[in-house]
Amino acid sequence: MLTVAYLANQFPASVEPYVADEIAELQSRGVGVIACSVRRSRESTTMQPVEIVLLPVSISTALSGIWLCISRFTVLGPVLVRIIFRGTEGPWRRLKTLTHTFLGACLAVRLQRSHLQHVHVHHGYFGSWVGMIAAKLMGVGFSFTLHGSDLLLHNTYLGAKLAASDFCLTVSEYNRRFIVARYPCVKDKVFVSRLGVEVPRPSQEEGIWHHDPVTILSVGRLHAVKDHAFLVRACARLVQRNIPFKCLIAGEGPEQRALESQIRWLGLSERVRLLGHVAHESLASLYESAGLVVLTSRSEGIPLVLMEAMALGKIVLAPAITGIPELVIPGKTGFLYQPGSIENFVDQLLFIQSALSTELQVENGGHCTSLSPLPLMRRAARVHVLQNFNRSKNLRIFSNLFLSRIAAREQSVPDENLVLQQI
Repeated sequence: MLTVAYLANQFPASVEPYVADEIAELQSRGVGVIACSVRRSRESTTMQPVEIVLLPVSISTALSGIWLCISRFTVLGPVLVRIIFRGTEGPWRRLKTLTHTFLGACLAVRLQRSHLQHVHVHHGYFGSWVGMIAAKLMGVGFSFTLHGSDLLLHNTYLGAKLAASDFCLTVSEYNRRFIVARYPCVKDKVFVSRLGVEVPRPSQEEGIWHHDPVTILSVGRLHAVKDHAFLVRACARLVQRNIPFKCLIAGEGPEQRALESQIRWLGLSERVRLLGHVAHESLASLYESAGLVVLTSRSEGIPLVLMEAMALGKIVLAPAITGIPELVIPGKTGFLYQPGSIENFVDQLLFIQSALSTELQVENGGHCTSLSPLPLMRRAARVHVLQNFNRSKNLRIFSNLFLSRIAAREQSVPDENLVLQQI
């Protein structure tokens, strides 16, 4: 039986349901999957059980890891040369990467009796280096999935990871082009593997969209890269124009206190509410109540929150960055604004709110001289998600692609069975 180690920086995590989904899909195909996490998750969940949590490292694992690094020095030599002598990274980054190399050896120790053939890592952060080192030391295949910030903002040593990988998956065509433009030699092993969401069946009331046209909803971690501060500043502009609205922000994270201070300082406490963590099963009611779902991130892959909102027939507004235009086609499945332009963002908000009000008047039996463009957009958005960002469909595509690439490697690489005989 094919056995794969599937590693995430922190698993399980409710904000990354696709990790558990992909593990379950591989298992349904008869693959033995060892779920691994670098750090212990703080979440209690009934999702996939974690078999290996790397940190903290026990003394016995650390000693075995040190011995493995020494005994397999010829394998690690080129990696160490890259870390210490080549590239433009600073001393602190190089030191951290040496530490991650040691953690890779510790992961190999933990996996030594698993008889696995492949290591896959979700996200390109430091966990991908850990997984790459473990795969090298064990003489097995290595692959990883890239999303947004792990590729576009935090891509240290990406060239080395790509060179060592058997294949790389990424969530958008934009990402694939970005990788190939910078590393053309890996173009034949970079593949698009889209994420997806469940698309509910249309209700019997299809065509009647329940919403409050003045309610703006944002869902996401309160992290600087999500730039909720931009949304709060935009809300201040709406107040200056005497526009009625309320803004709900669902999520928690390190930016919470800064956002609370900003909201108080701008006098928006009655208009903007931070809801904190909202369980995924409670999000549907939030989506339903909102007239508009917005995203203000500086960097993204293709966010699940936009897919979920569109699948429920919500109007969305997002920045025209990275792979988002592959999901939000401006004027057809949603609206985009110019990245960083608060003026353009506010103008789009005002246009959408006007269209929402018109739509609500028509639904309530009123008469309008102009038709709202939104009903067609809602249906087009649902169809687009159903066809291209469908969870079940895309999981099957992921599994087919994943297994075909591993099979191709096994046909071209003899069974080395190198692993850890020295331990």
